[in-house]
Amino acid sequence: MAKLGALAAYLYQAVFAFGLLIVLSHLLPAGDYAAYSLFASIAQFGAIAFFEWVRFACSRFYPGPDAASEAAERGTITLEFVISAALCVVAGLAAMTWGASAWTGLAGAGAAIMIAAGELHLTMLRFRGAFSLFSRLQSLRASLIGAATVGGALVSADFIHVVMGVLLGNALYCLIAFIAARHVLGWSLRADIGAARRHLAYGGVSAGASIAGLLGPLGLKAILVSAFGATPAAGALLALDLLQRPFILIVSSLQAIRYPDLVALYDRSGAGGALRQELGRYYALLASLTLVGGALLLAVMQGAAELVVPRDLQAAFLRTAPAFTLMALIRALVQALLPTPAHLLRRLLAIAGLAALDCALMCAGALFAMWLAPGGDAVIAIGAALGAGLAMLTGLPLLRLLPFEMPWRPVVLAILALVAAQLIATGMSGNVLLSTVAGLAAVLLLGAAPMLTAFRWAIR
Repeated sequence: MAKLGALAAYLYQAVFAFGLLIVLSHLLPAGDYAAYSLFASIAQFGAIAFFEWVRFACSRFYPGPDAASEAAERGTITLEFVISAALCVVAGLAAMTWGASAWTGLAGAGAAIMIAAGELHLTMLRFRGAFSLFSRLQSLRASLIGAATVGGALVSADFIHVVMGVLLGNALYCLIAFIAARHVLGWSLRADIGAARRHLAYGGVSAGASIAGLLGPLGLKAILVSAFGATPAAGALLALDLLQRPFILIVSSLQAIRYPDLVALYDRSGAGGALRQELGRYYALLASLTLVGGALLLAVMQGAAELVVPRDLQAAFLRTAPAFTLMALIRALVQALLPTPAHLLRRLLAIAGLAALDCALMCAGALFAMWLAPGGDAVIAIGAALGAGLAMLTGLPLLRLLPFEMPWRPVVLAILALVAAQLIATGMSGNVLLSTVAGLAAVLLLGAAPMLTAFRWAIR
C-alpha cells in the first residue's frame, strides 16, 4: 500500500503541474509565458547541473548496509549539497556577464537550489523506505508551489510576479519538509572522503547524462524561438512543455518504486536468474505504460486542446503536438530504460555517451528540418522526433550488457494501441468527438491488459 500511495502522489503532482501550465498559459500574455517557460527550464537545468550528481549518488549508495554507513552517507551528502549551492549562487551572479539582471540570476539560482533540495530530500526518504511520508510531502510540494505560482500571476500577470510565486512556494515547502522529516533524516556531520570520491565519480557522470537530457529540450526551445520569435513560438513551446510531463511522470514514478529493488537485488545476488526476471519485467513495465500513455495522449489531443489551450495558441499547438508526443515518448525510453544495465554495472562511458547522443541527434534533426523547410514549426517537431528515434536505435545494444527475460505480450499490445490511436486521430480529424471516443475505445481495448499487468508488477 505504501508503494501505491507513492504512485498516487506522483500522479497528483503530474496532474497539478499539467494544470498549472494550462492556467498560466491563460493568465499570462504569450511573451510572458514564453519567458516563464525558459526560466523554468533554466532553473531545472541549474538544479540538475549543480545538484543532480548528489541525487544520483544518493540513489546508488544511500543509506548503505548499516546505521554507521547511513550516517556517514547522509553527512557526506549534506556537505556536498552545501558546496554545490554555493557554486550555484556564484553561477547566478556570473549570469550578469551574459546580459541577465542580478535579480534574474539570483532568482534562477534560488529556484534551482530549492528545487534540488526538495528532490534530494524526497529521494533520501524513498531510499530509506519512508514511502508514506514521501507521498504526503510529494503531494504537498505540488500543491504549495502550484498555488504560489498561480497566486503570483493573479497578483500581476507578468513574468516577475510569477517567478516570485515560484520562489515563495519552494521556500515554504522546504521549511515544512525539513520539520516534518526531522525524525527520519536528522542532521549528520560525519563526512567521509571515500564516499565523496564514489559520489563524484558515479554521480558526476550520471548527472552529466541528465544535463544532456535537459539540454535537448532547451536547445529545441532555442531553435523554435530563433526561427519564429518568442510570441509566435509560444504555441509550440506550450506543446513541448505539456507533452513531456506525462512521460516524465510515468518513468519517474516507476523508477521511484522499482529501481531501488533492482539495485538491492543486483548488489546482493548479481546477474542471476532473479535479476533476469525482474529486469525483464522492469523493461516491460516502463515500455508498456509509456506506450499506452502516448496512445491516450494522441486519442484525446484535439479535443483536449480545444478545451484547455488558449485559442491564439491552438493552431501551433495542434501542428506540433503529435510529433512532440512521439519525441517525448522515445526520449523517456532512451533516458530511463536503455541505460539501466549501464547504471547497475556503473558503465560510466555508456551512460554519458547515450545521453550526449540523444541530445545531439534530437537537436540536429530539428536544425536539419529547419534548414529543409524554413518557417515550418511542425517540420521542426518532426525532425526532432526523428532524431530521438535514431538515438534510440543506436542505444538499443546497451540492453545486452545484462541478460534479461522480457515478457513481450504487454509491450506488443501497447504498441498496437499507440498505432491505433494515431490512425484514428489522423483519419477522423474532421470530427473531434467521434475521433476522441473511437481513439479512447481502441486504447482501452488494446491497452487495458498491459496496464493491469504493469500495475500488478509495479506495486508488488
